[in-house]
Amino acid sequence: MHRLLAEQLRLSVDDTGQIDLDRLGELVSATYEESDRSHRRMSEELAQTHDRAEQDLLRTREFLDKIIENIPIAVFAKDARDSRYILLNRAGEEYYGLPREQMLGRTPEEIFPEDVARVVSEQDRRVVDGGTPMFLEDHLLEVGVKGHDRVVNSRKLLITDARGAPQYLVGVIEDVTERIANQARISHLAHHDALTDLPNRSAFNETLAERLARAQDECTSFAVLSLDLDRFKEVNDVFGHPVGDMLMRAAAERLRAETDGAFVARIGGDEFMILMDDDVPRDDVLALAERLVETIGKELEIDDYLLHVGLSVGIAVYPHDGSDSETLLANADSALYRAKREGRGTVRFFETEMDQELRDRRLLQHDLRQALEQNQLTVHFQPQAKMDGEIVGFEALLRWQHPTRGLVPPDQFIPLAEEAGSIIPIGEWVLREACREAASWPRPLQVAVNLSPCQFQAGDLQGTIHQILLETGLSPARLEVEITEGVLIGDFAGALNLLRRLKALGVRIAMDDFGTGYSSLSYLQSFPFDKIKIDRSFISNLESTPQSTEIVRAVLGLAHALNIPVVAEGVETEAQRAFLAHEACEEMQGYLVGRPDLIERYLDVIGVTVEHRRYG
Repeated sequence: MHRLLAEQLRLSVDDTGQIDLDRLGELVSATYEESDRSHRRMSEELAQTHDRAEQDLLRTREFLDKIIENIPIAVFAKDARDSRYILLNRAGEEYYGLPREQMLGRTPEEIFPEDVARVVSEQDRRVVDGGTPMFLEDHLLEVGVKGHDRVVNSRKLLITDARGAPQYLVGVIEDVTERIANQARISHLAHHDALTDLPNRSAFNETLAERLARAQDECTSFAVLSLDLDRFKEVNDVFGHPVGDMLMRAAAERLRAETDGAFVARIGGDEFMILMDDDVPRDDVLALAERLVETIGKELEIDDYLLHVGLSVGIAVYPHDGSDSETLLANADSALYRAKREGRGTVRFFETEMDQELRDRRLLQHDLRQALEQNQLTVHFQPQAKMDGEIVGFEALLRWQHPTRGLVPPDQFIPLAEEAGSIIPIGEWVLREACREAASWPRPLQVAVNLSPCQFQAGDLQGTIHQILLETGLSPARLEVEITEGVLIGDFAGALNLLRRLKALGVRIAMDDFGTGYSSLSYLQSFPFDKIKIDRSFISNLESTPQSTEIVRAVLGLAHALNIPVVAEGVETEAQRAFLAHEACEEMQGYLVGRPDLIERYLDVIGVTVEHRRYG
């Protein structure tokens, strides 16, 4: 200050050395004005800084309020003295099922039922008195309007003031009810079949392992039942998967209701397994299995359809039929295979020879894979004739001459070939051999070849037949392919499309085994078949069963109305031929006309002399 005054005096001295008081007054006034402006500027800056600080604080509070308000779990704060609520976010309102206006400023006793309020207040007092945070995991809590039977994770802690006195209780509540329920559902689905809600294969294997361990420790026995629904695939394919699903659920419910608390599992497709209780007598196991066969065999009304399926059951008993799960299950499956082979709808206990039978079946399947390569397969031909005996064609029939087993019946190895997928190359080989042979005949007779449903489902069947016709030079009009309803079951539209393309090649299409399936009449309406073949089972019973006579008569009447020629299979007697001729059946096939044999047996029929065949 003294320096400023000295500087002002110095600047006020004129040329004569005298102080110019007016000049000095101006300098002092200017200094005071500048000082005043500085003070005002500083005051304004301080005011602005204070305003900015207040705005920042307000923004921070608003930010924190928004964060707390939108945290997806319940957040609350209480006065530590009386547990009175002073803060609650939106998730808290949703959790308690109450608007915050009904909670803020109130104690638990003023909000919740008495028993709930008592628990909440006790927890609050414990945290306040001890100063230790409280943690509850997966806690079942009943609070508020929406909170009954809710599972929560809860955190509650104490906040003190500068002197360490209790000030606030702050807590969060995470409602994990849905998460726990989802985990339970996931766990349930991991061990249960989604369609029937029965335990699945995984659950069955775990239960079987536990049962085996216990049985070994306690020296007990128990039975394993292997079950398979009969004819389910036909129902599923003909009526569609939705109906098949409903049928499966109904069958599962019947099994569950009839098994007296035994462990029932669906292990896939139409297969089920049952674990009986320990030491159930053999007769009781058999009685249960027979009761299951009976109850599953009863008619079911599904979506306005009256459906019939059956049940086959195979039984193995620990430890007599196996001391480990693999052996026990394999033997139960062997017994099931025997039950199905012996007519289905039956119950079979495992017997030692079944194991050998199953091994033989697997060995035969293995040998079949090599049969084509090792030239063990041959084609036999069975004549087809008009009713007056004139032969008009042959059906090509596959035969397998096994090197050690001899001639293996087709009904044994054809299903094995279809099951293993080897029917595709085998079927193509038969088709090529039949066409090659027929193309060499001087007489232009028909040749009929059976096609497996598997051939329709795999590869380019139309391209294969077209190529074979080109290779062999056989006229398409002389080739007739025979199909069963199994070709049309499943992908009906796709099969019809393929049949139409085959017919466009000039190939004839025959419906084989007519009358033995579900929907033959609808198939005749959908596709213009060139021929119908009446199944041999009806022909063989013509002379003994009036129903067969009427069925054959009805099929012939239907075919005549549709202008479709009919071939009767399995004609073995003159009486059968006479009946069919009287009913105007066009053609016949069977032992009365000729047995299946190598084509050399019919050289005169095809117009070839022995010498020409030998040296041609």
